Amino acid sequence: MNSHTPIDAVQIAAADAPAFKVFTARHLQQIPQLQRLPSQLRHEMEVVASVLPFRVNNYVIEQLIDWDNAEHDPMFQLTFPQRGMLKPEHFDAVEAALATEDRAEIKRVVNEVRQALNPHPAGQMEQNIPRVNGEPVNGIQHKYNETVLFFPSSGQVCHSYCTFCFRWAQFVGDQSLKIAAKESGQLCEYLREHPEVTDVLITGGDPMVMKTKNLRAYLEPLLEPEFDHIRTIRIGSKALTFWPYRFVTDEDSDDLMALFRDIIAAGKHLAFMAHYNHWREMSTDIHRQAVARIRETGAHIRSQGPLLNHINTEAADWAKMWQTQVELGIQPYYMFVERDTGAQHYFEVPLAQAWNTYRDAMKQVSGIARTARGPSMSATPGKVEIQGVTEINGEKVFVLRFIQGRNPDWVQRPFFAAYDEQATWLNHLRPAFGQETFFFEE
Repeated sequence: MNSHTPIDAVQIAAADAPAFKVFTARHLQQIPQLQRLPSQLRHEMEVVASVLPFRVNNYVIEQLIDWDNAEHDPMFQLTFPQRGMLKPEHFDAVEAALATEDRAEIKRVVNEVRQALNPHPAGQMEQNIPRVNGEPVNGIQHKYNETVLFFPSSGQVCHSYCTFCFRWAQFVGDQSLKIAAKESGQLCEYLREHPEVTDVLITGGDPMVMKTKNLRAYLEPLLEPEFDHIRTIRIGSKALTFWPYRFVTDEDSDDLMALFRDIIAAGKHLAFMAHYNHWREMSTDIHRQAVARIRETGAHIRSQGPLLNHINTEAADWAKMWQTQVELGIQPYYMFVERDTGAQHYFEVPLAQAWNTYRDAMKQVSGIARTARGPSMSATPGKVEIQGVTEINGEKVFVLRFIQGRNPDWVQRPFFAAYDEQATWLNHLRPAFGQETFFFEE
């Protein structure tokens, strides 16, 4: 479809919407389109899918992937496991374990590999989970003063899984790795004790997999006067890409739009945090119709996503994505750096390359599309933005700053790291000008 097709060019009716059908690792061989691919590639997918979560649905398969060029297609890379997503030694170990058909041995090897993939980066388990009455609240994270993340248990799955997902550990069935809250009571109790919190982010997984009545049960209590200090409710979701019918033709989509209106009528700002990785995700009529419906409620859609090898390293793709988002009324918000977890080695790009891609993309769009911040690393101390590469007193350096910090005094504070062409994450960088530590390490 032409990228300038009007939003209302094709209106999808409920009678025309497909029924949701999902495929997991157990169903890989049941996906007809995969039969067009080499048998060795399908075998490798099964090996990788025994470690990293795999889930895809019929909309992604039928409308987003170019099966004539599948192995190099960005949406195929985004949703289907590839051999390179496991390091060679891990792939060989898992492949050998699967050949034994010994369930205990397979479980042991798979668990060892998962633990080696840094399942919870950036202090998620050690530093971000708060306490209520002295007890840890497993379904809440509170890293930055103003913002609390809430993980409703019924939202800890997605319509499809991204192969790069930094929350992959939520989806592998290991309860010791999972962050989830069974009910909202502890969230409300925690928010009563923390009037400094202004934003609540409902995240997952994907909250949009929940029925509206369940989502309403979590959100309606926050609309009461006692929570007037909560000014913004954010919903983190990939559903606009993976199942846009959720907002248009699902049986409770009208109730979902009514809930969005209720939140806004209560005086809250509703920020729909949409996850995008490629302009292809916005190319269908049902996606455009879903965006229009959300915007009609008064909710604001912001887009964010990481720079990923094999998917979106070309500046032209980012420029096209941001420009298309602006045309649809979506605000570009963040370009992230792939986090240090899971298949990071497969998707990561050097920080210097990330900055060049960001800069080159910015040069291709007007000022109104230059609202995306980045490239940003969501690291243990906070969100660190690469502002550029320059030379100071003869030393080539990265110019960095905290967009957000575990310590609020760090926010907007610039600092410098010695230039390293191979560095892909904050812990690879060393202070510039002969300093022994960065200021936030002292």
